[in-house]
Amino acid sequence: MQTDCQTNDHIKHQASDQTEQQTNYILGISAFYHDSAAALISEGHIVAAAQEERFTRIKHDPAFPVQAIEYCLAQADITLEQVNSIVFYDKPFLSFDRLLETYFSFAPQGFRSFLTSMPIWLKEKLSLKGLLRKELCALADCSRDALPQLLFTEHHQSHAASAFYPSPFDEAAVLCLDGVGEWATTSAWHGKGSQLEPLWQINFPHSLGLLYSAFTQYCGFKVNSGEYKLMGLAPYGTPCYVDLIQESLIDIHDDGSFQLRLEYFDYCTGSTMTSSAFHTLFGGPPREAEAPITQRELDIAASIQQVTETIVLKLANTLQQETGLKKLCLAGGVALNCSANGKLLQSNIFDEIWVQPAAGDAGGALGAALAGHYFYHQQPRTPQAQDAMQGAYLGPAFSDQAIINELDTMGASYQRLDDEQLFDYCASHIANGQVIGWFQGRMEFGPRALGNRSILADPRNPDMQSKLNQKIKFRESFRPFAPSVLQEAQQQYFKIEAASPYMLMVAPIQESIRHANSDQAMASREGIDKLYCPRSTLPAVTHVDYSARLQTVTEKTNARYHQLLTAFQDLTGCGVLINTSFNVRGEPIVGSPTDAFHCFMNTDMDRLVINNFVLEKEQQNTAVTLDKHRIFAPD
Repeated sequence: MQTDCQTNDHIKHQASDQTEQQTNYILGISAFYHDSAAALISEGHIVAAAQEERFTRIKHDPAFPVQAIEYCLAQADITLEQVNSIVFYDKPFLSFDRLLETYFSFAPQGFRSFLTSMPIWLKEKLSLKGLLRKELCALADCSRDALPQLLFTEHHQSHAASAFYPSPFDEAAVLCLDGVGEWATTSAWHGKGSQLEPLWQINFPHSLGLLYSAFTQYCGFKVNSGEYKLMGLAPYGTPCYVDLIQESLIDIHDDGSFQLRLEYFDYCTGSTMTSSAFHTLFGGPPREAEAPITQRELDIAASIQQVTETIVLKLANTLQQETGLKKLCLAGGVALNCSANGKLLQSNIFDEIWVQPAAGDAGGALGAALAGHYFYHQQPRTPQAQDAMQGAYLGPAFSDQAIINELDTMGASYQRLDDEQLFDYCASHIANGQVIGWFQGRMEFGPRALGNRSILADPRNPDMQSKLNQKIKFRESFRPFAPSVLQEAQQQYFKIEAASPYMLMVAPIQESIRHANSDQAMASREGIDKLYCPRSTLPAVTHVDYSARLQTVTEKTNARYHQLLTAFQDLTGCGVLINTSFNVRGEPIVGSPTDAFHCFMNTDMDRLVINNFVLEKEQQNTAVTLDKHRIFAPD
């Protein structure tokens, strides 16, 4: 593969006099770009991890993760001074090198953008070590001399570490795909034991993540948050632009490596993703945000999704052929493309695939901490049979007394049910068409709600997709919903043998639950109208291509959610629930009981369940101020 390769051996020697010390706690931090987060590990065990947005209520908050760090330290009951090392997920000098080389390569194009960005880099990002120490000293109220050792990993090394080290594999190939790190946009690694060896990488400006983001922006969605909307649109369209994309925009080689034709893109020097040449190629300017979605956007979405899947499959095949390995780990923002993941799983290129549930930049905080433990401190590693992510339930939990305090402060009306009553109560109301906000235990780390900060409903209800999108989530009608399914029943509904605990795999539904005449009905409609055709006995979670992005649930990973699914199955014969994240459009997933109550009161949810406390909408008299809590904010 014609790509560049960089090693990270120099990290081992940053402070060689300390490598013999016993590693205790290592804190990983991602910040200042997108989805800042903190993660804490102890002797390789993940203690806690959380995104800053869940505390500040600012979606994708890039700020220094003060509250996330405070939570991680509180979870371990330690102070910052007791941390052995702090590891940042990026190397700003390498990113600055990329920035300068890019501007010089394209000069005089982009000179205005260069003048705008330079003061920020010179003032903040190049003095990142000083800025980090300043923030950490303010957080800990201590001098710089009292701070732990501060280390830096490369961006893709953080992604690779987040993918391999928590995986259940002793040895695996690792593929990281995102927009851009310092230079790398795609990288391949070989993980074995505690070793993680870089194999090759594709460098900026040639980026699969940025290519997908360019189409995201062109179709009227926001970069870094709207890519999943483009993926959701793809099944409504026809991939009629695939040849045009591959002939004009990107050269794809047999091994999966690729080069973009940069005259069609503006992200190297401008403030937008696409150039006027791109707009001419596709017959017009980008769609305005909130404008009607036309057949053009549907077909473009289908086309770039197919191109993305082609590249991912080719890269994976090359990596398997080069390494001979049959297990694969994935991370980076592109690894959140569940449709591509599903195609990769179905291809059987690898026998087993494990995707980091916080595959984006937030997961870089966890990867940085793990890289510090295994790579820098060279500690031994013993993989866990399930994986080391603990179901991604790594965020804050709330005691009954803490919940009572918050509910009483808001004047909420509630009752407490014991477990025997609770699960049957919830199953019965869901079966009767009601929507329940479900808040339990520790908050999930990553973008998916996995049964602890979820909105739940009946997937058999043909009106539920529309109700949830319009009256609960306040979002576009085309957006599909994901099913949670009892793992022991998954093959009754879905054509997938592997577990999908993190909702990161799309699989076809079984023929046995498809409606007999659905193909003819779908053929008679175009575009978004296909949404209104009955497709299966689980209409609210069956996408228009007869697929679903499923979460498999076991008693071991989430006993309470498994118990609720079991109660629903005992009542209805269906072991599946709609599971969508507990938030509305433009708002982060709820983090606290207070957040949950405000979201509950500002939507048409019928009931809210926080641990064993049940709140019924009709019994609430509390008014909530909308502008205070960012409800209905645009994406």
